Amino acid sequence: MPPTRPPASSAKPYRDSTGARLADYPQPSVAVDTAVLTLAPRINPAPGAPPHQLSVLLVRRPEGVDGPQWALPGTFLHQGERLADAVTRSLTQKAGITGGHPAQLAVFDDPDRDERGWVLSVAHLAVIPHAALADALLADPDRLRLAPVSRPGPLPYDHAHIVAAAKKELRRRYADRPDPERLLGPRFTIRELRDVHQAIAGEALQKDTFRRAMEPHLRGTGTLSSGTVGRPSQRFSRAR
Repeated sequence: MPPTRPPASSAKPYRDSTGARLADYPQPSVAVDTAVLTLAPRINPAPGAPPHQLSVLLVRRPEGVDGPQWALPGTFLHQGERLADAVTRSLTQKAGITGGHPAQLAVFDDPDRDERGWVLSVAHLAVIPHAALADALLADPDRLRLAPVSRPGPLPYDHAHIVAAAKKELRRRYADRPDPERLLGPRFTIRELRDVHQAIAGEALQKDTFRRAMEPHLRGTGTLSSGTVGRPSQRFSRAR
């Protein structure tokens, strides 16, 4: 019969080569902050400009050092909690939104990033269609708003750096694949696809070059667009 292991509670606490326990070392607080990016409809866009604007969701925090302030939705990690669960909790409780697939973006660990103390932030990125955010935005406009990622306004801590990192990551994802985050529906025209990619790229994309890059990843649906000005256009879907 193999020897039995002693119960975990009776095991000697870990000590390193100096005799110190883990609890003897300074321990930072851990937070999660999420950059929720979406494409907000533009009001009266300039001729030739995309009808959408890449935007980030902000929540109004009542407890800012200088009073209420706009910030990314976030929270502190609870004892025994997984990071992903903390992100879900913060988005549900502070922004009233569910869905999406938040992914870890980067760790922001400047010891001076938070005036409240030593706080590490594990930043996440969530890309959510505007329609999925509309109800929450309409229900509480005093507490939730969308801001352009290029001009989010004053943000606390290093949230502006998190927004910049999220924008960079999203542009990487959209560099050579058609709408990988599915901000469009399952069927779309090349024009609609290019509008989305231009809004994310933050610059105009040459029509023919864009079409040649995307067509290998698309398949025709055999349907045409309707309800638009001008001649109907072929609609595509993403190739598997």
